[in-house]
Amino acid sequence: MIIKRKNILKIAIDSPAAAGAGTLAKAISKHYNLFYLDTGKIYRMIAHLKLKFPKKYNQNFIKTKIKSLKIKDLANKALLSDEVGTEASNISKIKSTRKLVHSFQLNFAYNPPKKYNGSCLDGRDITYNIVPDADFKFFITANIKTRAMRRFKELKGLNKKISYKEVLKSIKKRDKSDYNRKISPLKKTGDSVLLNTSKLTKRACFLKIKKIIDRKINT
Repeated sequence: MIIKRKNILKIAIDSPAAAGAGTLAKAISKHYNLFYLDTGKIYRMIAHLKLKFPKKYNQNFIKTKIKSLKIKDLANKALLSDEVGTEASNISKIKSTRKLVHSFQLNFAYNPPKKYNGSCLDGRDITYNIVPDADFKFFITANIKTRAMRRFKELKGLNKKISYKEVLKSIKKRDKSDYNRKISPLKKTGDSVLLNTSKLTKRACFLKIKKIIDRKINT
């Protein structure tokens, strides 16, 4: 049973890969003092473990790792590789794995440490599956070429030897998987605010979200 803290601010964000949701969610979390979780990083962590320890990899192995998971563990730059991302997309389709991750996400969303005013989660199914009663819901997107270029620059910054065409192909593959999987597919809910970041700066995106949040919490 999940313990739920009362009177906390909950923000849920869904988005396709490389739409800028993570950067935006971090800025929002810092501004409003929220406990932040990039839920996709959990699946990337599991994918990384599968690739690194193929012989040890099974449900018990995953369960043990998730139980001992610390937020700092998700900062591992190895989780950003294209190979890990593709494997993470495949892993996220597995019902038993999603169940394990789901429990971690729920506890994170509804019972953040008391020093925080609430929680902010971004992923693929946050707005309707993890935090359906969120105070604010956003669907962040951008055109596919913009997203591919963002991811390409990110990977190049990590000295990854990969071409833009490879990244674009990978993003298209991820989109197809995320939108069409049977379990918790990526979708925009009717009560989510849509924000296209294709032609917006990071600052402009943040200010748009801030305006929406402030309008409600200050009334």
